[in-house]
Amino acid sequence: MAGTKALLILENFIGGKFLPCDSYIDSYDPSTGEVYCRVPDSGKEEIDAAVEAAREAFPGWSARSPQERAGVLNRLADLLEQSLEEFAQAESRDQGKTLTLARTMDIPRSVLNFRFFASSILHHTSECTQMDQLGCLHYTVRTPVGIGVPPGVINIVFGTGPRVGEALVSHPEVPLISFTGSQPTAERITQLSAPHCKKLSLELGGKNPAIIFEDANLEECVLATVRSSFANQGEICLCTSRIFVQKSIYSEFLKRFVEATRKWKVGIPVDPSANMGALISKAHLEKVRSYVQKARAEGARILCGEGVDKLSLPAQNQTGYFMLPTVITDIKDESCCMKEEIFGPLTCVVPFDSEEEVIKRANSVKYGLAATVWSRDVGRVHRVAKKMQAGLVWTNCWLIRELNLPFGGMKSSGIGREGAKDSYDFFTEIKTITVKH
Repeated sequence: MAGTKALLILENFIGGKFLPCDSYIDSYDPSTGEVYCRVPDSGKEEIDAAVEAAREAFPGWSARSPQERAGVLNRLADLLEQSLEEFAQAESRDQGKTLTLARTMDIPRSVLNFRFFASSILHHTSECTQMDQLGCLHYTVRTPVGIGVPPGVINIVFGTGPRVGEALVSHPEVPLISFTGSQPTAERITQLSAPHCKKLSLELGGKNPAIIFEDANLEECVLATVRSSFANQGEICLCTSRIFVQKSIYSEFLKRFVEATRKWKVGIPVDPSANMGALISKAHLEKVRSYVQKARAEGARILCGEGVDKLSLPAQNQTGYFMLPTVITDIKDESCCMKEEIFGPLTCVVPFDSEEEVIKRANSVKYGLAATVWSRDVGRVHRVAKKMQAGLVWTNCWLIRELNLPFGGMKSSGIGREGAKDSYDFFTEIKTITVKH
């Protein structure tokens, strides 16, 4: 990585070396709207070089023992932790999120992930079965597909989807693809990879419901649902964007929820008191705002946020991509605001009568990533969770993750799962060996 005082210039990392590129893309600081960085506009040539570097590194790295590879991952975790502040500042500036969130969640979670999988790799077992009547023994082994840290093991190539992305996913020597992003991009990846029968793991969008029953602990529920709706500006695939509240408590919940949302402070990323920073780009800010306009045109009510309350920012951040957390009500289930992934600080609150009704309505979208259920009734919690068409269901909480267990969505929210066993299965190829004795 090279740079000047005025502008940061990123380079690709291929074969253990930072390499410049012939052309670059401007990258904007979301909190100011100004260019702060230039990113390589790579293409097929850079992808070919990265794939070749990985191919050359694969035999040596995959031959290392699990203990050796675990040691490398733990060392990476140590280095990341030692530079936590530097990485947190870089992450915050690049994405617009608060520095506090990057410090307390993003970078620590990255450290945890490295350490978790460093340990996990040491505890997998293989399968074995006997056929005594035929004098045979069968067992399985797993051979790596992805690889990990000496030169060529990790390669980073920057660029746009149409140029570098398509070159990567259509490359005949790239055997699998793990992708997190939008459904339209996933469709394109599927088309390009299909001729090569590549393994795919696709973690896509969500239109995640929160179902709040009349016996919910409102004090806990309101604060947690504000967080689940607006954390990281709503730019988390697991964020809540549809809130179904039982009619008997609807008015009280709405009153408390709007009050708590108005206390959710939007500020510059370095402000330690800010709960929310800037959205990722100008185009995305305009997209999220357009949904507020569509809701208003449909006759919905905007209770707080965009177009209702005033956003106060320092002069140097007036051109940043900021938006107040916005609550919409009196909106129909058929509205685009209730059907489409918005991925921003906007949530809709609607009432419901019965358990059967709300399950049907919550499941009525094409997505099925996550859901949240709030109730003190243990039987109801289990009953509703079982019927939700979602890969993850939280009850009386949100965003508590256990890396040993599967993570992923149903329907248009993706293909495959991540987690200890699922990641192990995806990033290796299983082989059955038969020995006749």
